[in-house]
Amino acid sequence: EVQLVESGGGLVEAGGSLRLSCAAAGFTFEDYVVAWFRQYPGEEPKGISCISPRDGSGFVPDSVKGRFTISSDNAKNTVYLQMNSLKPEDTAVYYCAAEPYNDYICAEGTRSDFGSWGQGTQVTVSS
Repeated sequence: EVQLVESGGGLVEAGGSLRLSCAAAGFTFEDYVVAWFRQYPGEEPKGISCISPRDGSGFVPDSVKGRFTISSDNAKNTVYLQMNSLKPEDTAVYYCAAEPYNDYICAEGTRSDFGSWGQGTQVTVSS
């Protein structure tokens, strides 16, 4: 059974940083991609980064590029999301999600493409 557990969320002032962690278990880490999504109230989760642990290749959309960085520690089966220069509009619930590897999913995948999800962690950025 795929298990994903997020941690690292919390309250931070604008301009600050947080590092989210997604600890994975129950599957072969290198055979999957792991993505971070965030969800605003009343909206669908939207992808904000994705990584393939097999080769470390990552994808970060323009909306957060330059501020957010995704990385993985394969020895710990953990994916990280380093978030810098946080803004109040980054306030959301952040989820990690996993899906067996394919060539397109990191760059083009949406919420419906990922079958396994963590419980989410709240990030609140105060102005």
